[in-house]
Amino acid sequence: LAAPPGAGKTTRLPLALLEEPWLAGKRILLLEPRRLAARLAAERMAATLGERVGETVGLATRVERKVSPATRIEVVTDGLAARRLIADPELTGIGAVLLDEFHERSLALDLALALSAEAQAELRPDLRLLVMSATLDTARIARRIGAPVIISEGRQYPVETIYLGRSAGEALDERMARAIRRALREQRGSILAFLPGQAEIRRVAERLTGIDAEIAPLYGALPPSEQDRATAPAPAGARKVVLATDIAESSLTIPDVTTVIDAGLARVAAYDPDGGSRLSTERASRASVDQRRGRAARTGPGVCYRLWDEEETRGIPAEPTPEILTADLCGLVLALAEWGERDPGRLAFMDPPPAGRLAAAKAKLCELGALDDAGAITERGRDMA
Repeated sequence: LAAPPGAGKTTRLPLALLEEPWLAGKRILLLEPRRLAARLAAERMAATLGERVGETVGLATRVERKVSPATRIEVVTDGLAARRLIADPELTGIGAVLLDEFHERSLALDLALALSAEAQAELRPDLRLLVMSATLDTARIARRIGAPVIISEGRQYPVETIYLGRSAGEALDERMARAIRRALREQRGSILAFLPGQAEIRRVAERLTGIDAEIAPLYGALPPSEQDRATAPAPAGARKVVLATDIAESSLTIPDVTTVIDAGLARVAAYDPDGGSRLSTERASRASVDQRRGRAARTGPGVCYRLWDEEETRGIPAEPTPEILTADLCGLVLALAEWGERDPGRLAFMDPPPAGRLAAAKAKLCELGALDDAGAITERGRDMA
């Protein structure tokens, strides 16, 4: 399913599926790549039903679980869903698995799709799988998993895009702060500014001291109460400036936001053979910057300021590099060994994991005693998993 931001993929479609005859007596498992998106999606659907999270709509993340016997839709993070599949390959009581924001291509999301497709093929032919995204290579995914494509145009409000260019020698936090002050003068409503990480958010916040707007950071490591402050409506008559990482890129509507300011950067984890994983700051993909731009028009016409020249947009990669191609694969190999699969090539991964990295991961896991010489998981490996 490909549909633009705000079309209702995350919070309307699962509710609409509840009355389908094939789902009678079964649950929907809705996978979200981020804890914040999972929590907000569950809260929004529960509010639509006039209930609390934990009744018809439940939530399960690494840090909280609100599920009851009455739960029909369970919103889970992708990593937790992969763990559940390994523990219960038949997905007992689950009628459908919905993989949201698949364009993010996290390693856990790729693993969850591969395991779900394997469970469907070998154990649960009645299991329904639905891959969803606003920016999706639908044809490629459809071919890989053998699925028809549904495209919805949704209701899209117009977004004016303003390119601010780059200034030689000017630091990112200085450029962003200047753009925010300009937007506060030129536009109405609240502002959502995208930055690559926490350090940049702190530096921009310091530069904005004294502005006539509430400054609200938003990133994954914040306590839920602080995240809620950032995503809540601004007080009547006030404006808000939300300084966010790409956590706010998808499955998330922040009320009152009419303006997006995008630095065009993303912080990604990359495999370093000499020291595990390292974080690097890279150009965000076209799929990502389009998602960010769409945040300005969730509830009405909006404006997006981009901190680069328009000509540069042509050189932006179309999609983010899938994590399976760049990450340390020890966790993936260990999970597959626990599942009972020693040959990842048998599973329907969108992009096959690189052979060299698989070999390096297997060697490391054998050295740690997690796998035996034949590649089977050991008791120590199960403890590690």
